[in-house]
Amino acid sequence: MIRLAWPDLGPEELAAVEAVFASGQLTMGPRVQEFEAELARACQVEHAVVVSSGTAALHLSVLALGIGPGDEVIVPAYTFPATANVVALAGAKPVLVDVDPETMNVTPQAVGAGLSERTKAVLVVHLFGRPASWDELRLVVPEDVALLEDAAGALGARSKGRPCGGLGRLGCLSFHPRKIVTTGEGGAVTTDDAEIADAIRRFRHHGIEPRGDFEIRSPGLNYRLPDILCAIGTTQTRRLEHLLEERERLAAGYAERLGDGVGLPSADEGDRHGLQAYVVRTDRRDAALDALAKAGIQAQIGTYALHRLAAYADQGPFPGADAAFERALALPFHNRLSDDDLDRVAEALTSL
Repeated sequence: MIRLAWPDLGPEELAAVEAVFASGQLTMGPRVQEFEAELARACQVEHAVVVSSGTAALHLSVLALGIGPGDEVIVPAYTFPATANVVALAGAKPVLVDVDPETMNVTPQAVGAGLSERTKAVLVVHLFGRPASWDELRLVVPEDVALLEDAAGALGARSKGRPCGGLGRLGCLSFHPRKIVTTGEGGAVTTDDAEIADAIRRFRHHGIEPRGDFEIRSPGLNYRLPDILCAIGTTQTRRLEHLLEERERLAAGYAERLGDGVGLPSADEGDRHGLQAYVVRTDRRDAALDALAKAGIQAQIGTYALHRLAAYADQGPFPGADAAFERALALPFHNRLSDDDLDRVAEALTSL
Protein backbone atom coordinates (compact mmCIF):
# COMPACT_ATOMS: atom_id res chain seq x y z
CA MET A 1 0.00 0.00 0.00
CA ILE A 2 1.26 3.48 -0.88
CA ARG A 3 0.00 5.72 1.89
CA LEU A 4 -1.61 9.10 1.28
CA ALA A 5 0.43 10.82 3.99
CA TRP A 6 3.26 10.13 6.42
CA PRO A 7 4.54 12.83 8.81
CA ASP A 8 8.23 13.70 8.53
CA LEU A 9 9.30 12.89 12.08
CA GLY A 10 12.66 11.62 13.29
CA PRO A 11 15.26 11.59 16.06
CA GLU A 12 15.21 15.36 16.54
CA GLU A 13 11.52 15.36 17.38
CA LEU A 14 11.93 12.32 19.63
CA ALA A 15 14.78 13.99 21.54
CA ALA A 16 12.68 17.13 21.99
CA VAL A 17 9.82 15.10 23.45
CA GLU A 18 12.18 13.22 25.78
CA ALA A 19 13.49 16.56 27.07
CA VAL A 20 9.93 17.61 27.97
CA PHE A 21 9.35 14.30 29.74
CA ALA A 22 12.54 14.84 31.74
CA SER A 23 11.49 18.37 32.71
CA GLY A 24 8.24 17.19 34.27
CA GLN A 25 6.38 20.22 32.85
CA LEU A 26 3.97 18.92 30.24
CA THR A 27 1.76 21.95 29.63
CA MET A 28 1.87 25.77 29.81
CA GLY A 29 5.66 25.59 30.11
CA PRO A 30 8.61 27.10 28.22
CA ARG A 31 8.13 25.00 25.08
CA VAL A 32 4.92 26.89 24.33
CA GLN A 33 6.70 30.26 24.10
CA GLU A 34 9.55 28.66 22.18
CA PHE A 35 7.19 27.28 19.53
CA GLU A 36 5.32 30.57 19.32
CA ALA A 37 8.57 32.48 18.73
CA GLU A 38 9.51 30.16 15.85
CA LEU A 39 6.09 30.55 14.24
CA ALA A 40 6.14 34.34 14.60
CA ARG A 41 9.53 34.37 12.90
CA ALA A 42 8.33 32.09 10.08
CA CYS A 43 5.25 34.24 9.42
CA GLN A 44 7.05 37.55 10.06
CA VAL A 45 4.53 38.74 12.64
CA GLU A 46 4.81 40.09 16.17
CA HIS A 47 2.67 37.43 17.83
CA ALA A 48 1.83 33.76 17.42
CA VAL A 49 -0.46 32.03 19.92
CA VAL A 50 -0.58 28.24 19.78
CA VAL A 51 -3.83 26.39 20.40
CA SER A 52 -5.14 22.84 20.33
CA SER A 53 -6.11 22.65 16.63
CA GLY A 54 -6.50 24.62 13.44
CA THR A 55 -10.24 24.69 14.10
CA ALA A 56 -9.57 26.18 17.54
CA ALA A 57 -7.44 28.85 15.87
CA LEU A 58 -10.31 29.76 13.54
CA HIS A 59 -12.85 29.69 16.37
CA LEU A 60 -10.83 31.94 18.67
CA SER A 61 -10.10 34.36 15.84
CA VAL A 62 -13.82 34.82 15.23
CA LEU A 63 -14.49 35.23 18.96
CA ALA A 64 -11.59 37.67 19.45
CA LEU A 65 -13.06 39.95 16.77
CA GLY A 66 -16.38 40.01 18.60
CA ILE A 67 -18.25 38.36 15.73
CA GLY A 68 -21.64 37.00 16.74
CA PRO A 69 -25.39 37.02 16.05
CA GLY A 70 -26.43 39.39 13.27
CA ASP A 71 -22.95 39.43 11.71
CA GLU A 72 -21.86 37.87 8.43
CA VAL A 73 -18.51 36.36 7.49
CA ILE A 74 -17.60 35.55 3.89
CA VAL A 75 -16.31 31.99 3.46
CA PRO A 76 -15.31 30.05 0.31
CA ALA A 77 -17.93 27.57 -0.89
CA TYR A 78 -15.11 25.07 -1.46
CA THR A 79 -13.09 24.48 1.71
CA PHE A 80 -12.89 22.18 4.70
CA PRO A 81 -16.12 22.66 6.72
CA ALA A 82 -14.29 23.98 9.81
CA THR A 83 -13.90 27.35 8.07
CA ALA A 84 -17.66 27.85 8.01
CA ASN A 85 -18.50 25.86 11.14
CA VAL A 86 -16.68 28.22 13.51
CA VAL A 87 -18.65 31.18 12.14
CA ALA A 88 -21.96 29.38 12.58
CA LEU A 89 -21.05 28.24 16.11
CA ALA A 90 -20.30 31.86 17.06
CA GLY A 91 -23.88 32.71 16.08
CA ALA A 92 -22.93 34.57 12.89
CA LYS A 93 -23.83 33.65 9.32
CA PRO A 94 -21.23 32.12 6.99
CA VAL A 95 -21.92 33.69 3.59
CA LEU A 96 -20.57 31.30 0.96
CA VAL A 97 -18.98 32.68 -2.19
CA ASP A 98 -17.79 30.81 -5.25
CA VAL A 99 -14.22 29.84 -6.14
CA ASP A 100 -12.21 29.67 -9.33
CA PRO A 101 -12.41 25.99 -10.39
CA GLU A 102 -8.76 26.01 -11.52
CA THR A 103 -7.08 27.73 -8.55
CA MET A 104 -9.81 26.49 -6.15
CA ASN A 105 -9.46 29.79 -4.22
CA VAL A 106 -11.99 32.60 -3.89
CA THR A 107 -11.92 35.35 -6.49
CA PRO A 108 -11.99 39.06 -5.64
CA GLN A 109 -15.12 39.40 -7.78
CA ALA A 110 -17.00 36.74 -5.79
CA VAL A 111 -15.91 38.26 -2.48
CA GLY A 112 -16.99 41.73 -3.61
CA ALA A 113 -20.40 40.41 -4.63
CA GLY A 114 -20.84 38.74 -1.23
CA LEU A 115 -20.18 41.85 0.87
CA SER A 116 -23.06 43.48 2.73
CA GLU A 117 -23.52 46.02 5.52
CA ARG A 118 -23.48 43.07 7.95
CA THR A 119 -20.11 41.70 6.77
CA LYS A 120 -17.63 41.79 9.64
CA ALA A 121 -14.87 39.61 8.17
CA VAL A 122 -13.70 37.72 5.11
CA LEU A 123 -12.07 34.34 5.81
CA VAL A 124 -9.72 33.73 2.90
CA VAL A 125 -8.41 30.18 2.48
CA HIS A 126 -5.05 29.49 0.82
CA LEU A 127 -6.38 26.12 -0.27
CA PHE A 128 -3.93 23.22 -0.21
CA GLY A 129 -1.15 25.79 0.19
CA ARG A 130 -1.80 27.90 -2.92
CA PRO A 131 -1.72 31.59 -1.93
CA ALA A 132 -4.96 33.42 -2.67
CA SER A 133 -4.86 36.61 -4.75
CA TRP A 134 -4.18 38.72 -1.69
CA ASP A 135 -3.38 42.12 -3.17
CA GLU A 136 -6.51 42.02 -5.33
CA LEU A 137 -8.62 40.95 -2.35
CA ARG A 138 -7.34 43.86 -0.26
CA LEU A 139 -8.61 46.27 -2.92
CA VAL A 140 -12.11 44.77 -2.75
CA VAL A 141 -12.55 44.40 1.01
CA PRO A 142 -13.39 47.63 2.92
CA GLU A 143 -11.01 48.72 5.67
CA ASP A 144 -13.61 48.19 8.39
CA VAL A 145 -14.01 44.52 7.40
CA ALA A 146 -11.39 42.20 8.89
CA LEU A 147 -9.44 40.23 6.31
CA LEU A 148 -8.43 36.90 7.86
CA GLU A 149 -6.30 34.05 6.55
CA ASP A 150 -7.21 30.42 6.86
CA ALA A 151 -3.58 29.45 6.28
CA ALA A 152 -4.07 25.96 7.72
CA GLY A 153 -2.22 24.46 4.77
CA ALA A 154 -0.02 27.40 3.85
CA LEU A 155 2.81 27.64 6.39
CA GLY A 156 5.87 28.24 4.22
CA ALA A 157 3.84 29.56 1.27
CA ARG A 158 4.52 33.09 0.05
CA SER A 159 2.44 35.71 -1.72
CA LYS A 160 4.67 38.07 -3.69
CA GLY A 161 7.50 37.27 -1.30
CA ARG A 162 5.45 37.72 1.89
CA PRO A 163 4.74 34.71 4.10
CA CYS A 164 1.20 33.40 4.28
CA GLY A 165 0.04 33.59 7.85
CA GLY A 166 1.39 37.13 8.00
CA LEU A 167 -0.80 38.84 5.41
CA GLY A 168 -4.11 39.43 7.18
CA ARG A 169 -5.22 40.95 10.44
CA LEU A 170 -5.11 37.39 11.75
CA GLY A 171 -3.77 34.17 10.32
CA CYS A 172 -4.81 30.66 11.34
CA LEU A 173 -2.45 27.67 11.08
CA SER A 174 -2.97 23.93 11.53
CA PHE A 175 -0.48 21.25 12.55
CA HIS A 176 -2.54 18.19 11.62
CA PRO A 177 -0.41 15.23 10.41
CA ARG A 178 -1.05 16.08 6.75
CA LYS A 179 0.35 19.59 7.20
CA ILE A 180 3.96 20.49 6.41
CA VAL A 181 4.66 21.15 10.12
CA THR A 182 2.83 18.76 12.41
CA THR A 183 2.34 18.30 16.12
CA GLY A 184 -0.28 15.55 15.65
CA GLU A 185 -3.03 17.98 16.52
CA GLY A 186 -2.53 21.70 17.04
CA GLY A 187 -2.90 25.14 15.56
CA ALA A 188 -1.91 28.78 15.99
CA VAL A 189 -3.18 32.31 15.48
CA THR A 190 -0.70 34.83 14.06
CA THR A 191 -1.10 38.61 14.23
CA ASP A 192 0.65 41.96 14.63
CA ASP A 193 -2.16 43.16 16.90
CA ALA A 194 -1.11 42.86 20.56
CA GLU A 195 -4.68 43.26 21.85
CA ILE A 196 -5.95 40.50 19.61
CA ALA A 197 -3.06 38.25 20.68
CA ASP A 198 -3.91 38.83 24.34
CA ALA A 199 -7.57 38.06 23.64
CA ILE A 200 -6.59 34.76 22.00
CA ARG A 201 -4.41 33.91 25.02
CA ARG A 202 -7.35 34.58 27.34
CA PHE A 203 -9.80 32.56 25.30
CA ARG A 204 -7.47 29.54 25.05
CA HIS A 205 -7.04 29.45 28.87
CA HIS A 206 -10.58 29.70 30.28
CA GLY A 207 -10.68 33.49 29.91
CA ILE A 208 -7.93 34.01 32.50
CA GLU A 209 -6.01 37.25 32.03
CA PRO A 210 -2.55 36.51 30.59
CA ARG A 211 -0.89 38.99 32.94
CA GLY A 212 -1.48 40.09 36.53
CA ASP A 213 -3.79 38.66 39.14
CA PHE A 214 -6.20 35.83 38.43
CA GLU A 215 -9.23 37.39 36.75
CA ILE A 216 -11.81 36.34 34.17
CA ARG A 217 -13.65 39.20 32.47
CA SER A 218 -15.41 36.92 30.00
CA PRO A 219 -15.62 33.12 29.78
CA GLY A 220 -13.10 31.21 27.73
CA LEU A 221 -12.23 27.67 26.70
CA ASN A 222 -9.46 25.16 27.18
CA TYR A 223 -7.73 25.29 23.80
CA ARG A 224 -4.16 25.01 25.14
CA LEU A 225 -1.41 23.10 23.31
CA PRO A 226 0.81 20.94 25.59
CA ASP A 227 4.59 21.35 25.81
CA ILE A 228 5.06 17.84 24.42
CA LEU A 229 3.42 18.86 21.14
CA CYS A 230 5.06 22.28 21.12
CA ALA A 231 8.48 20.59 21.36
CA ILE A 232 7.69 18.63 18.21
CA GLY A 233 6.40 21.74 16.46
CA THR A 234 9.46 23.82 17.34
CA THR A 235 11.78 21.23 15.82
CA GLN A 236 9.57 20.95 12.75
CA THR A 237 9.32 24.71 12.22
CA ARG A 238 13.11 25.07 12.36
CA ARG A 239 13.20 22.58 9.46
CA LEU A 240 10.44 24.32 7.52
CA GLU A 241 12.54 25.29 4.51
CA HIS A 242 13.94 21.78 4.19
CA LEU A 243 10.48 20.24 4.51
CA LEU A 244 9.11 22.51 1.79
CA GLU A 245 12.05 21.81 -0.52
CA GLU A 246 11.38 18.09 -0.13
CA ARG A 247 7.76 18.64 -1.13
CA GLU A 248 8.82 20.73 -4.11
CA ARG A 249 11.12 17.88 -5.20
CA LEU A 250 8.24 15.40 -5.03
CA ALA A 251 5.91 17.80 -6.84
CA ALA A 252 8.44 18.12 -9.65
CA GLY A 253 8.61 14.32 -9.86
CA TYR A 254 4.85 14.09 -10.20
CA ALA A 255 4.73 16.88 -12.79
CA GLU A 256 7.36 15.12 -14.90
CA ARG A 257 5.39 11.86 -14.86
CA LEU A 258 1.86 13.21 -15.20
CA GLY A 259 2.50 15.85 -17.84
CA ASP A 260 -0.66 17.28 -19.36
CA GLY A 261 -2.83 14.32 -18.34
CA VAL A 262 -4.26 16.14 -15.32
CA GLY A 263 -4.40 19.68 -14.00
CA LEU A 264 -1.34 20.16 -11.79
CA PRO A 265 -0.98 22.38 -8.70
CA SER A 266 0.38 25.82 -9.51
CA ALA A 267 0.74 29.30 -8.06
CA ASP A 268 0.54 32.81 -9.45
CA GLU A 269 3.74 34.40 -10.72
CA GLY A 270 5.84 35.60 -7.80
CA ASP A 271 4.10 33.26 -5.33
CA ARG A 272 5.38 30.10 -3.66
CA HIS A 273 2.97 27.21 -3.24
CA GLY A 274 2.93 25.72 0.26
CA LEU A 275 2.14 22.21 -1.09
CA GLN A 276 0.20 21.06 1.96
CA ALA A 277 -1.20 18.35 -0.31
CA TYR A 278 -0.67 17.36 -3.93
CA VAL A 279 -4.13 17.89 -5.42
CA VAL A 280 -4.60 17.43 -9.15
CA ARG A 281 -7.70 18.03 -11.27
CA THR A 282 -9.21 15.39 -13.50
CA ASP A 283 -12.57 14.98 -15.22
CA ARG A 284 -12.50 11.31 -14.19
CA ARG A 285 -11.92 11.83 -10.48
CA ASP A 286 -14.13 8.99 -9.25
CA ALA A 287 -12.71 6.55 -11.79
CA ALA A 288 -9.21 7.62 -10.74
CA LEU A 289 -10.01 6.98 -7.07
CA ASP A 290 -11.18 3.49 -7.97
CA ALA A 291 -8.15 2.74 -10.14
CA LEU A 292 -5.73 3.96 -7.48
CA ALA A 293 -7.44 1.88 -4.78
CA LYS A 294 -7.24 -1.24 -6.95
CA ALA A 295 -3.52 -0.56 -7.44
CA GLY A 296 -2.96 -0.37 -3.68
CA ILE A 297 -2.60 3.42 -3.60
CA GLN A 298 -4.33 5.65 -1.06
CA ALA A 299 -5.94 8.79 -2.48
CA GLN A 300 -8.95 10.92 -1.63
CA ILE A 301 -11.07 13.85 -2.74
CA GLY A 302 -9.61 17.34 -2.34
CA THR A 303 -12.11 18.83 0.11
CA TYR A 304 -15.81 19.72 0.32
CA ALA A 305 -18.31 21.86 -1.57
CA LEU A 306 -20.07 23.27 1.49
CA HIS A 307 -23.41 23.91 -0.21
CA ARG A 308 -23.65 20.14 -0.81
CA LEU A 309 -23.69 19.58 2.96
CA ALA A 310 -27.00 19.76 4.83
CA ALA A 311 -25.78 22.49 7.17
CA TYR A 312 -25.22 24.93 4.27
CA ALA A 313 -27.63 23.64 1.63
CA ASP A 314 -29.65 26.87 1.75
CA GLN A 315 -26.95 28.67 -0.25
CA GLY A 316 -25.87 28.39 -3.87
CA PRO A 317 -25.60 27.56 -6.66
CA PHE A 318 -21.79 27.66 -6.87
CA PRO A 319 -20.64 26.19 -10.19
CA GLY A 320 -16.96 26.85 -9.49
CA ALA A 321 -17.11 24.98 -6.18
CA ASP A 322 -19.03 22.15 -7.83
CA ALA A 323 -16.39 21.84 -10.56
CA ALA A 324 -13.56 21.93 -8.03
CA PHE A 325 -15.24 19.31 -5.83
CA GLU A 326 -15.98 16.95 -8.71
CA ARG A 327 -12.48 17.12 -10.20
CA ALA A 328 -10.04 17.47 -7.26
CA LEU A 329 -7.95 14.41 -6.36
CA ALA A 330 -5.35 14.28 -3.56
CA LEU A 331 -2.45 11.96 -4.39
CA PRO A 332 0.05 10.36 -1.98
CA PHE A 333 2.44 13.07 -0.83
CA HIS A 334 5.21 12.55 1.73
CA ASN A 335 8.97 12.21 1.77
CA ARG A 336 8.91 8.41 2.07
CA LEU A 337 7.71 8.14 -1.52
CA SER A 338 10.29 6.58 -3.83
CA ASP A 339 10.68 7.08 -7.57
CA ASP A 340 9.04 3.69 -8.01
CA ASP A 341 6.09 4.86 -5.93
CA LEU A 342 5.67 7.94 -8.11
CA ASP A 343 5.84 5.72 -11.19
CA ARG A 344 3.08 3.48 -9.79
CA VAL A 345 0.81 6.43 -9.04
CA ALA A 346 1.38 7.99 -12.46
CA GLU A 347 0.80 4.68 -14.23
CA ALA A 348 -2.49 4.11 -12.42
CA LEU A 349 -3.67 7.60 -13.37
CA THR A 350 -2.51 7.69 -16.98
CA SER A 351 -3.88 4.22 -17.74
CA LEU A 352 -7.49 5.37 -17.28
